[in-house]
Amino acid sequence: MKATVMRTIRAVRAIPLCAMALGLTLAGCAAGPNYARPTTPISAAYKEAAGWTPAAPADTLDRGDWWTLFNDPTLNALEARVKVSNQNVAAAEAAYRQARALVSQQQAALFPTVNLTGSGTRSGSKGGGGGTVIVNPDGSTNGGGAGGSRSTYRAGLGATWEPDVWGRVRRTVEGAKASAQASQADLAAATLSAQGELATDYFGLRESDVEMALAQGAVDGYARSLQVTQNRFNAGTIPHSDLLQSQTQLLSAKADLAATRQQRATYEHAIAVLVGEAPGNFSLPAQPTWTPSLPAIPAGLPSTLLQRRPDIAAAERRMANANAQVGVQRAAYFPSFTLSGAYGFAASDLGSLFNASNSLWSYGLALAETLFDGGARHARVAQAKAAYDQTVAQYRQTVLTAFQGVENQLTASQVQAEEYELRRQASLAADQAETMVNNRYQAGQVSFIELFTARNTAYAARRALVQAAAQRQSTAVALIQALGGGWRTP
Repeated sequence: MKATVMRTIRAVRAIPLCAMALGLTLAGCAAGPNYARPTTPISAAYKEAAGWTPAAPADTLDRGDWWTLFNDPTLNALEARVKVSNQNVAAAEAAYRQARALVSQQQAALFPTVNLTGSGTRSGSKGGGGGTVIVNPDGSTNGGGAGGSRSTYRAGLGATWEPDVWGRVRRTVEGAKASAQASQADLAAATLSAQGELATDYFGLRESDVEMALAQGAVDGYARSLQVTQNRFNAGTIPHSDLLQSQTQLLSAKADLAATRQQRATYEHAIAVLVGEAPGNFSLPAQPTWTPSLPAIPAGLPSTLLQRRPDIAAAERRMANANAQVGVQRAAYFPSFTLSGAYGFAASDLGSLFNASNSLWSYGLALAETLFDGGARHARVAQAKAAYDQTVAQYRQTVLTAFQGVENQLTASQVQAEEYELRRQASLAADQAETMVNNRYQAGQVSFIELFTARNTAYAARRALVQAAAQRQSTAVALIQALGGGWRTP
């Protein structure tokens, strides 16, 4: 009899060891497909630039401080504040930390859960009036209807563990890691977007500074001209229409100046928000003589720069997460195993609680399997597969859109370079024409309408030249963003 009991005890203790061995044997297996990045349509070269070659995604390459290409100390100082103070970037950074914490949470499911317990109870009952009185050998009595009470003390250490036999937890961790990497890419995208928007707004503000200077110069010149015209009209040497046209020019220039002031204020307010300040507490001194500095776009840029785009990285990592979820749902088809064990003490006297004779232990293995669920598991697997197919399509569309963006900005850069040169020549010609017509008007050889037209043409040509210069800088910023942050290679 004793031998049988001992064999039974050994068999019970062997159960968790067998389950553990089974878990280790199957540890290399995980339900669902292993992730492989799908192919995407890649152009052999950019149509708008020679020397480009296709490459695999490389979003981990260092982007550097790309805004320094514009050689503007004020812009450099503002860009340095984006990562620290911009609230959209702060929100994306918090989301990334949350995703990393979720990875740690999912990884914890791979390990046993250990808990410590302790309790102390006192229980009893109140007896009735009858009963039998028992006289003990020592002369004491018990029974006879008196109530009784009992104390119980317990302390124990327990553990439970669900071995990841079918890889459900590992797939969950794999998906959480991919999701965290996607959040990291979202953080990079938010940062790059804020940096690019700041640069664009800054160049718009500086364009407004120069336009305000042009408008103020026109206002001053037209005011002097109006005074001369007023004197000549008073002397009766010119018609009233000349005076009215001179007044129209002055008022139009003042209106342009007011509109440009509003535009500059809008840009300044936007910059304040991007660097995390209240617009009322932020200001940038005007630079009426500001001269744009356009970075040269080198020929033969490698396509690895495009692959640094954080939106491409985020789409690819979400695709990996969706693939892992297929494995998570497929694991539901297999049974789950739970190992449990406990060791502790129980006694009616607290002083003798931890005596060896009062020790208790238990080990156990539980198995659970769903036999029928009306097709719910099949539906969840199908849903996960469809979600993965959706992320594949979104990833490929993101890549195509990225190529489109680069091609568009390359085209814009080339066309705007030609446009700027033509605007520069037109402005020079208009200035010369204005001078010549003004001299002839002073000599009485032409009417005021010709001078009016020459002045308006020259003023419009100067503004168009300033706007073309600022537009080239904004396009350079857009190209840098399309390439994922600059064109400096590691």
